This record gives sequence, structure tokens and C-alpha cells, in this order.
Amino acid sequence: MRILRDHTVAMMVDIQERLLPHIDRHELLEKNCRILIQGLQHLNIPLLVTEQYPKGLGPTIASLQSLLTTSLLVEKMTFSCCEVDAVTAQLRKWNRKNVIVFGIESHVCVLQTVLDLPGLGYQPVVIEDCISSRRASDKITALGRIEQSGAVISSYESILFELCRTAGTEEFKKISILVK
Repeated sequence: MRILRDHTVAMMVDIQERLLPHIDRHELLEKNCRILIQGLQHLNIPLLVTEQYPKGLGPTIASLQSLLTTSLLVEKMTFSCCEVDAVTAQLRKWNRKNVIVFGIESHVCVLQTVLDLPGLGYQPVVIEDCISSRRASDKITALGRIEQSGAVISSYESILFELCRTAGTEEFKKISILVK
């Protein structure tokens, strides 16, 4: 199944100040997410951002927040983003079938969101190098369950070039610079 730009939105899950420092390989995760977000912006892919209980876990980390000028931000208390009316309303408004999902933690909020998306009529696309958990083993377990659920698993570079589709365009040039 090909992931097409006009049929795709993205959702960044809970990459927050007080949670990120405890995440396995968090520096690499942050770098990868920055590249993914910038690439999605070059491709004009709509992005929804969630924050789990920001009063306790803080806001989205500053390095990503600075990139999110046109993104919709939704606060939540549920683990699955799909149990938040503002999230499901925005997905319906965008009316696109593929939802690129990335963020933390892999085995909790990311997993539960991915498990719920198909029931709402969406195809989840999980970006493996843009998700993590406190323990590496939890990410591995989550990826197994994500794959069993029928979600597409990709990497940030692969999905950006798949959405881009062709070389020689301005978007391709910008994305090529990002991934180098």
C-alpha cells in the first residue's frame, strides 16, 4: 500500500519536557522527530500534536515546539489520542485516511492510539525511528503488537521520500538536505 501525500496527516504524541529525558535514546529521538516534522512541513502534511497532562509532564519540548507554528495542539488525559473528541473531530475535518504516528511512549500512548485508529477508519503509519519508551524492551514489544494490528511501519527518511514521490522538485531538494 502506497502512502500518498493528499491522503495523509500526522500526529505527534506527547514529546514533553518532563518525560523525554527518561526515554531510551532520547537525543536521537529528538533529532529524528525534528527532521520528520520539518519534512512533513515541506510536504504540507497537516500535523496534530498531543500533550499528556501538561500540568504534570510539562509542555512539548522547546526544540520541537519552535517548529510547530501551524500545528494543532490538544491536551489529553487518556492514553489513546483517539479517545479525545478534539483529536477525532480534527481527523474527520482533515478527511484523510493515513495517519503518521510518532512520539512517546511506544508501549502506552502510541500503541493505544495506533490500535484505535483503524476502528475510526484510519490507516496508522508508525515511524519506528521516531518512537521510543523508557525501556528499549517496551518499544520492541510495542512494535510487535503494532505490526500485528496491521499498521504500516516505516522510518522518517522512507516516509518522507514516499510522500515526496519524485526527485528534482524543490520539496525533494529540501528533504534531501534534511536527511543528510
